[in-house]
Amino acid sequence: MAVTGPNTGFTATDTNGSTQDLGQRYVSKSYLIDVYPSLVPGRTSPGVWAWGLNNFGQLGNGNVTYYSSPVQVGSLTNWKQVSGGQYHTAIIKTDGSLWTWGLNTVGQLGQNNSTNYSSPVQVGALTTWKQVSCGYRHTTSVKTDGTLWAFGLNTNGQIGNGTVTNYSSPIQVGSDTTWKQISCGGLHNVAGKADGSLWTWGFNNNGQLGNGNTISYSSPTQVGSLTNWKQVAGGDMHSASVKTDGSLWTWGSNNYGQLGQGNITNYSSPVQVGSLTNWKQVACGGSFTVAIKTDGTLWTWGQNNAGQLGNGNTALYSSPVQVGSLTNWKQVFCGVAHTVAIKTDGTLWTWGSNNFGQLGNGNVTNYYSSPVQVGSLTSWKSVACGYFHTISIQDGYI
Repeated sequence: MAVTGPNTGFTATDTNGSTQDLGQRYVSKSYLIDVYPSLVPGRTSPGVWAWGLNNFGQLGNGNVTYYSSPVQVGSLTNWKQVSGGQYHTAIIKTDGSLWTWGLNTVGQLGQNNSTNYSSPVQVGALTTWKQVSCGYRHTTSVKTDGTLWAFGLNTNGQIGNGTVTNYSSPIQVGSDTTWKQISCGGLHNVAGKADGSLWTWGFNNNGQLGNGNTISYSSPTQVGSLTNWKQVAGGDMHSASVKTDGSLWTWGSNNYGQLGQGNITNYSSPVQVGSLTNWKQVACGGSFTVAIKTDGTLWTWGQNNAGQLGNGNTALYSSPVQVGSLTNWKQVFCGVAHTVAIKTDGTLWTWGSNNFGQLGNGNVTNYYSSPVQVGSLTSWKSVACGYFHTISIQDGYI
């Protein structure tokens, strides 16, 4: 959505303290939100909100108290992209700085120590971070220059630098400058490069690396030779990706049907889910998978012991099943056994396991097997799940 910038001669101070004149140029609404927030009508203070398990401070609010409803993390308003691991959280601000908090036993917070933090702490002083993803106890991030960096647990080579040594500060993965996106699984990684190629590394006991075997790799290895991979996702021990043609592919562990193949057979190479080519976004949970189609419908499959598939029961499904009949689903993410989604109207919905309040609806009812709205706000912008906690960013509109 484009909106008209301020009239020529009108100056405004951006978030970096620089005075600029937009001079009637057309700019995106998100640009105004990030850079000139005071110019956006109806703007409220956006922020990052967290809820659920907080035993190591992974909610970032300065304590280790569990919360079953969203609580704001500090009062800052410049959060951009967030990810959750088992017991830790990482986030990038609009200024490009990277912040982490929660459990830090193996350096997954990137602070060059093993101290836990219950409030956000900056990783170094650089402001060139672009995208971040958290695994079980490791963190991986792409910079604006296309380089890839990782830190934390490395017992299975998930850091990707050819070793199995843990690192408590960011270390570069190779020297390539064409990394585009990263998604951490439990102990493995799935990444895409700018040329559309697909790369994986780390633990591979169930073929989750997709290279035709079950050998773990401590450096990135290319999955096949195709260059039409578009969006990637890593689960506990399975992986998924959407291609540029809209087809959906999965591989790895399939003990609960999480690969969507109509069976429970593991696959160590990518296999297509059905024959449809209208898939838009995919997310992998512990042993289940969730995906949105281009028509806005939501589909789930795999383990369903806590209702994480959202279809009103706890039955296992090894093929995609539609969640209701709505066509306004926009974004979805998964924890170990819970699911969180945002609709096109900005509302936030959760379902699945809720034993720690990770669904954010004010209680710790064991589970919900159908989507339940979190509050009544329509300002949710992006969302991420840790194993047992949830983090979401508001865009400042109500």
